[in-house]
Amino acid sequence: MFPLSHMLKSFVRTGTLEVIDADGRSHVFAGAPGGPRVRMRLTDRSLYHKLFLNPELHAGEAYMDGRLSFENSTLRDFLILFSVNRLSLGSYPLQKVLKRISRGLKRFQQSNPVGKAQKNVAHHYDLGNDFYKLFLDEGMQYSCAYFLDDTESLEQAQQNKLRLIASKLALKPGLKILDIGSGWGDMALYLAQCENVDVTGVTLSKEQHALANEKAKRLGLSHRVRFRLQDYREVPERFDRIVSVGMFEHVGVHHYDEFFAKINALMHDDGVMLLHSIGHMSPPGTASPWLRKYIFPGAYSPALSEVFTSVEQASLWVTDLEVLRLHYAKTLAHWCRRFEANRARIAEMYDERFCRMWEFYLISAEMMFRTGSQLVFHMQLARKRDAVPIVRDYITDLQRQYKQAEAAQVLAAAR
Repeated sequence: MFPLSHMLKSFVRTGTLEVIDADGRSHVFAGAPGGPRVRMRLTDRSLYHKLFLNPELHAGEAYMDGRLSFENSTLRDFLILFSVNRLSLGSYPLQKVLKRISRGLKRFQQSNPVGKAQKNVAHHYDLGNDFYKLFLDEGMQYSCAYFLDDTESLEQAQQNKLRLIASKLALKPGLKILDIGSGWGDMALYLAQCENVDVTGVTLSKEQHALANEKAKRLGLSHRVRFRLQDYREVPERFDRIVSVGMFEHVGVHHYDEFFAKINALMHDDGVMLLHSIGHMSPPGTASPWLRKYIFPGAYSPALSEVFTSVEQASLWVTDLEVLRLHYAKTLAHWCRRFEANRARIAEMYDERFCRMWEFYLISAEMMFRTGSQLVFHMQLARKRDAVPIVRDYITDLQRQYKQAEAAQVLAAAR
């Protein structure tokens, strides 16, 4: 099983990995006790070299195709093992060289010009609304929720997230708001329910655009909330507030200067922006080759140092920064449970390979937030240093105010 066996000896520092090769022979790689015990079967000899050269890409592909499977253990067990040993894999000499080469190709991997950006978005977000309804919350929010405690449902946690972001926008009646990457519309609609504001959402997903406008009409808010199928770079108006949730990951690091320059141009002098994005606490790197190929073409979760560099170039104030550490791991665990509960139906809609692909994505993403370097950050930006109150208490005060209003609306609807 050489050269794969040589790399696995260095890789497994915690836990145990038993590999049954294509000829039925067992190879055991053991590290310190206490980690997962995984038994993996390989049925394709070509994986010995493929996994050695690019384990992140070919492990996912082999699992999708059934050439890599698990016995007396699960995919989750394997991805936990992979996650807790990822630093030792990264320090393996060949992997260090390949990472260096990949970083050199970063500009091409994350190219998202107008036009191509829409194709990249369609690859993932236009799979069909019926699919996403099977594992997202009722409002179909496809981004990190905010859990006040572990007993909360996914729906409650997503509502918490909307409330938190709305409070950071310091809303006032009459404001014009832009929602960049507006998804299925819940963020924009929530803002319009909090205050008498006018909201424009822009998205590159045809499926999201249609459903979001339908929601606005159903709620009687289409006179104050509308959604456009448009690239944010082509928006001509200026706004008092800008919000972007889960879109920045698709911008690409070489487009950051362009992004923040456009944010500056879109805002009035006393404007405020709230950016909700995935990032990581480690130095700049590259996206997973498997994730980039099968799930999010052109996507990248930045190091905060990469974001700050471009914000500074755009002459914007970072008026607040909050890091959400484990909230996305909890969100992904909810999505994964709902996905598994509807797996048979999803297999009918697509096929078994699609189900395996999404299992690999959801669980590996959860591990990146639970034991890896991924995080979610809220960055509040402004052109003026005093665009929002200089003491953070207003964020908590507004959350309480909005929560009381939500409770009143529920009570009124029940009467």
